[in-house]
Amino acid sequence: MKIKWLGHACFMIEGRDRIIVDPFIEGNPLCKEKVSDIKVDIVAVTHSHDDHLGNAIEIAKNNKAKIVAIHEIACYAESKGASAEGINIGGGIKIKNTQIYMVPAFHSSGQTSPAGLIIDTEKPVYHAGDTCLFSDMKLIGEIYKPYLALLPIGGRYTMDARQAAMAAELINPKIAIPMHYNTFDLIKCDPEEFKKLAKVEVIIMKPNEEIEIK
Repeated sequence: MKIKWLGHACFMIEGRDRIIVDPFIEGNPLCKEKVSDIKVDIVAVTHSHDDHLGNAIEIAKNNKAKIVAIHEIACYAESKGASAEGINIGGGIKIKNTQIYMVPAFHSSGQTSPAGLIIDTEKPVYHAGDTCLFSDMKLIGEIYKPYLALLPIGGRYTMDARQAAMAAELINPKIAIPMHYNTFDLIKCDPEEFKKLAKVEVIIMKPNEEIEIK
């Protein structure tokens, strides 16, 4: 399985299918990709804030790909001419060869609930979305057994490094990758602090870097 970090909370996950999560491309100062160059099978969205919904609709249309998101976002995407599948917290759906489950997150999100996503396209990946630390992350770990956890560490709007390290301990993935930091001055932090505090293996990715998860 390959993982590419496009900065902020945007990841490309390539396993049995090619999935982009929270495709904040235009306006993302860390992302070098162009919307027109992105090739995917599935577009997954955790919540409706502009830095997460981003260019989801355009990317889905360009690729004739499905958007998977909470019901209200899916309805909005379809009203804009994209193909979408709505799910909700506790539920899930299989698209092509990938199983996606929706789990809780605690954050604001306009008119919809925020969420995290379990994306199982070769190895299960937990994308926490924007969230604080919460104790039921332990249940998420026990039920879905994510191999990889993508966790926000930037503080102010989400967990900081210390809380994210506690989240990693609750979830107990094989590998944790920090996200949602250093995009803007308001969420500046040193990811080495997270790596120092976490009790699981941490991989600190550079923006636009792709790695293979074995």
